[in-house]
Amino acid sequence: MTATARAQKFSPIAAPDALEDSIDRATDALLALGKSDGHWCFELEADCTIPAEYVLMRHYRDEPIDGVLEGKIAVYLRRVQGVHGGWPLFKDGAFNISASVKAYFALKMIGDRLDAPHMARARAAILAHGGAATSNVFTRALLALYGEIPWRGVPVMPAEIMLLPKWFPFHLDKVSYWARTVLVPLLVLMAKKPRAVNRLDVHIAELFTTPPDEVRVWPKGAHQTFPWTAIFGAIDKLLHVVEPYFPKRSRDASIVEAERWTTKRLNGVDGLGAIFPAMVNSLLMYEALGVSSSDPRVVVAREAIERLLVVTDTQAYCQPCVSPVWDTALVCHALLEVGGREAQARARRALDWLAPLQILDVSGDWAARRPDVRPGGWAFQYANAHYPDVDDTAVVVAAMDRVARADGNNPYATRIARGREWVEGVQSRNGGWGAFDADNTYHYLNHIPFADHGALLDPPTADVSARCVSMLAQLGDRMETSESLQRGVDYLIADQMKDGSWFGRWGANYIYGTWSSLSALNAAGLAHDHDSCRRAVAWLASIQNPDGGWGEDLDSYKLDYRGHERAPSTASQTAWALLGLMAAGEVDHPSIARGVAYLQQTQAEHGLWEEARFTATGFPRVFYLRYHGYGKIFPLWALARYRNLTRGDSKRVQFGL
Repeated sequence: MTATARAQKFSPIAAPDALEDSIDRATDALLALGKSDGHWCFELEADCTIPAEYVLMRHYRDEPIDGVLEGKIAVYLRRVQGVHGGWPLFKDGAFNISASVKAYFALKMIGDRLDAPHMARARAAILAHGGAATSNVFTRALLALYGEIPWRGVPVMPAEIMLLPKWFPFHLDKVSYWARTVLVPLLVLMAKKPRAVNRLDVHIAELFTTPPDEVRVWPKGAHQTFPWTAIFGAIDKLLHVVEPYFPKRSRDASIVEAERWTTKRLNGVDGLGAIFPAMVNSLLMYEALGVSSSDPRVVVAREAIERLLVVTDTQAYCQPCVSPVWDTALVCHALLEVGGREAQARARRALDWLAPLQILDVSGDWAARRPDVRPGGWAFQYANAHYPDVDDTAVVVAAMDRVARADGNNPYATRIARGREWVEGVQSRNGGWGAFDADNTYHYLNHIPFADHGALLDPPTADVSARCVSMLAQLGDRMETSESLQRGVDYLIADQMKDGSWFGRWGANYIYGTWSSLSALNAAGLAHDHDSCRRAVAWLASIQNPDGGWGEDLDSYKLDYRGHERAPSTASQTAWALLGLMAAGEVDHPSIARGVAYLQQTQAEHGLWEEARFTATGFPRVFYLRYHGYGKIFPLWALARYRNLTRGDSKRVQFGL
């Protein structure tokens, strides 16, 4: 009987010894996946656009054709094609025009025949949705580099942006870290307008309903509204006319500054911003500037991209980035909840691996808003010194504190103090926290034509803010004495949705945000009978699936969201709901027993949980993630917490997470 079938044959929660067996098997399996130096790093999968762009990057540069690798990438791209003929942004998702154009282009470049059934279905689907001209800005920029569309099909972002004063309405400091790292090298490409080598001379004219040279109106983002669209649209039209006449001196100076900015943040083999799009743009920027292929900057930029590949015997894909710090910190929390000598020892070893990755000597881009704050955060990736992650830092610090409590000594005291100092220092004025920057709230910028993705900014969000509140409270802060904690709690309460849930920016979606917020409010000492907690508990209980689990689709990020829509249960989302309910003091709630039973019944023979669905978010509505570790970490964490609360002296969660 499959795990899904077992879940559908719901039965009451198993006996305590069966619960212990579930925990033991999951713990053993999770420990076996650790690296030899003590850390964990699971695969991080996005949609088809990343592997497709990887293929197109190789042909753009005229790299030697690796038929074996391209063949494996083609297998992956064909496998994730949707039943609608195109490609979705997540498993079983709706057709997406930009993903479909890139995947089709890559498969055609690899050598798939146009009359192959999957190519014919894809082509028909793309044309039925308006053709390649309706793709988003980043896709159109790629097509312009290949000469498939004219550059007037891409909003103007002049390189002179690099020279703008801080007071100007648009400045690099006013957009998110990911926008900066992707945009700066792209400014050079947009100024130089190089052309792909494309030695195979592959083109996709068949994907346009109107010849690109005849297209007069290019699409905008669904979130972009009047009057901003009219204002910024008029500015863009003007820039298209006047940009060719910008003075050569300022253009040259701008390009020099963009190259300097990029090189300063190149980040070795971990790459610019440690994210794939920025890495590729930096590589192509150096080539557009005539930098030799043997130059160390080019060599290291190319190596950074290659390190993102996941290659198996049968298929291959490219990750958008890697997540070792995040994965390792979450595993630590799960193992500390499990308890026992081996789990505690492995958590301590993992934290010893994490400790030296703390960034203490680089004041990154975040310092533009907080120049007087000392660095002290952790990045999401192996290295990303200019861009420490607030969420990661709070989770690492909380794990270190928990180990210190268990051991009776605190070898991490200095690191905890510096991490806390940095987190407090980057709190935004409204009391919340963004993921990488403080006060990144220039919302009008999401209406410029370039920002059709709607993700130009990094404003405070409930999930990240909740993690910071959890950390501060676990470290001993109280609302009566800590202004930072009180402001964080006030932010969370004010940010709660009318239905009782909280929005999840980095995890899917309201289940994730609600787990995060309930954990924080519990840690901060908010009474469990507080209205915010009661409404959240009622919401979680109301959306539980008949099989005992919880599920939420990524379509919940749609602009016209009107409330929860049932979706298949997943292990990670079930675990988040359970952890949230337990944080609210509801360990004896009937929904808890049913959720625990769901996790036990869907546990695989190997001890962990299979989770094919995407349950995390890069950018709402445009880019989603599947953390391969989530179905391995969170269910174990939830089961262990349930055991501890039902067998311990207190039914109140004692930790921030």
